[in-house]
Amino acid sequence: MGKTKFDFAGQVAVVTGGARGIGRGSAEAFAEAGARVYVVDLDEKDGEAVAQGVRAKGGKAAFLACDVTDSKRVKAVIDQAAAEAGRLDILVNSAGGFWQQLTVEETSEEEWDKVVDLNLKSIFLSCKFAIPHFKKQNYGRIVNIGSMAGVSVFPGALSSPPYSAAKAGIHSLTRVLAVELGKHGVTANAIAPGTTATERVVAVRNAEQMAMIGRNTLVGRIAQVEDMVGWVLFLCSPEGGYFTGQTVAVNGGRFLH
Repeated sequence: MGKTKFDFAGQVAVVTGGARGIGRGSAEAFAEAGARVYVVDLDEKDGEAVAQGVRAKGGKAAFLACDVTDSKRVKAVIDQAAAEAGRLDILVNSAGGFWQQLTVEETSEEEWDKVVDLNLKSIFLSCKFAIPHFKKQNYGRIVNIGSMAGVSVFPGALSSPPYSAAKAGIHSLTRVLAVELGKHGVTANAIAPGTTATERVVAVRNAEQMAMIGRNTLVGRIAQVEDMVGWVLFLCSPEGGYFTGQTVAVNGGRFLH
């Protein structure tokens, strides 16, 4: 978490995609700052390991297995967390990703549906089922993890067409959520990370691509998970309460707008 301290004592956070990457970093940081955290992921082994690691350090965390593209399961997980903890304050949607760098022509319909469902439908579902709990208490924070791929296209940088389209959809959906929920005391924001050295990214991109991305930033390096986590916490903090409907581009100056 660095030197900046946040206080989430008494609050309850649900983090999808919490088994690794930005989701894991966020879950651990919320717990360190006093929140009760529910780590939601399809990966039971790594997800439970994150929750156990938090508890070993004296924090409060539980793992809930969930396919975030399954409507019934998402509702059950959100409702379970809120019922056990008595409230729901924070929803961080970090589940997502892609597995192949393809052109549009090379992308199969199956690949399109799989990637769009994981990256966009999952956020729609988790927000949909969290909203009644937020409305009930007239308070809530939503942070959706988008991507620079949903903001701009870099010539010569092969990516995933459905991933880029889904991430652009996340940024738009975030604005819709902010408009709908502002009167209920709920803020909704997104982060558009530059390429971040998560486990998934390291597996998809080769060393040359990673080095090139780092050179093309103004700060001269690729992003680390810690570079994103502070923004997630700020957007969920009382200090971030007047900030809503925005996408924060955290990309080391690789893209300026």
